[in-house]
Parts: sequence; C-alpha cells; structure tokens
Amino acid sequence: MNLDDYAALYGEALSPVRTAVPEGTLLCRAAGEVLEMAIAYHSDGLAFLRGGDRVNALAAFAYGFGWLDAGSRLGLLAPSSAHPPDTVAACIPESQAARLEEKTHRYRRMLDAALGAVEAAADEASPLHAGAGEFYSTARTRYAEGVEYLDAGDLAAALARFSYGYAWLDAGIRAGLFRITGERGLFTV
Repeated sequence: MNLDDYAALYGEALSPVRTAVPEGTLLCRAAGEVLEMAIAYHSDGLAFLRGGDRVNALAAFAYGFGWLDAGSRLGLLAPSSAHPPDTVAACIPESQAARLEEKTHRYRRMLDAALGAVEAAADEASPLHAGAGEFYSTARTRYAEGVEYLDAGDLAAALARFSYGYAWLDAGIRAGLFRITGERGLFTV
C-alpha cells in the first residue's frame, strides 16, 4: 500500500470511531484525549502529505494509527480496530532521503529511551498491570521490527514501526497504564 492509500485507510478507519465509555465517567477523559490525538495526527499527516513532506506524513500517520489502535485495545474507542504498519510502502523521494535518515535514527533513539523510561503503574494483581505488559510488548516488538528494517536499509518501514510503537507507550501513559520513571520530555503528557 502506498502512502496515499495509507492516508485514505486512516481516514476510513477514523470516520466511524467514537468514545466507547459513558460521558462523565473517569475513563471518558482518557478516551477523549486518545481520540483527539488520533484525529490530530491524521490531520497533521494530511497537511504534510499535501505539502509534499512524505517523511513527516508517514510518521504522523503511523503514530496516529498507533493511538487509534491502542485506544481501541483499551476499550476506550469503538469500533475495535488494528492497523499495524505492516503493509505501507511510503515511496519517499530521493530528495527527502536525508530527512528520512535523520528522523528514523532519531525516532529509534527516542523510542529506545522511552522504553527504558516507563514502568507499569497498576498493582500486579490488576488487569491493568497485564495491559501495561501488553502495551509495552507492542512497543518493544515494533521497536525490534524497526531495527530489523533499519539494518536492512528500509528506513521508511523502520520509521513507521518506531512511530506506531511510540504511540502505544504514549497512549498507555495517558490511560494510566504506565508511570514515567525517566525523562518526561520523551512523552506527550
């Protein structure tokens, strides 16, 4: 799937989404924030794409999809969805190769640092503790995949995975699954 199709898929996935928790409940705010992030990164990605910045468009779409999928997995958003960045081929032009290389390596470093800067916030007996483990595993898996793609020279695939995995950590923090134990500036809190 090319980047334009990825953008269209994101729009289609986002259009029916609604918060799945009742107004006035404690999780309603978290649901609203997660949905707001998914909407904002779709909008940002489209703006980047229209402006010809395919590197930032790819990162924005993958990050936004991560928020959408994490919110769905938490039960904060409905309908349930999963859109890992397995099929996107960004087709980054040679003129943006240096930007792609810089951003991909930077996101690798940032996600690696972020993975070391969180811990489960809930008690071990809580289902939310297991949820933190799942979210951490998703981010760690996408990081490992990103490293493999980076080592193979596919920077666009690597960037998409680093961005997607990072969103799962950020969404997990917003939903209370994680506590930040390291640099707070690595997260959107």
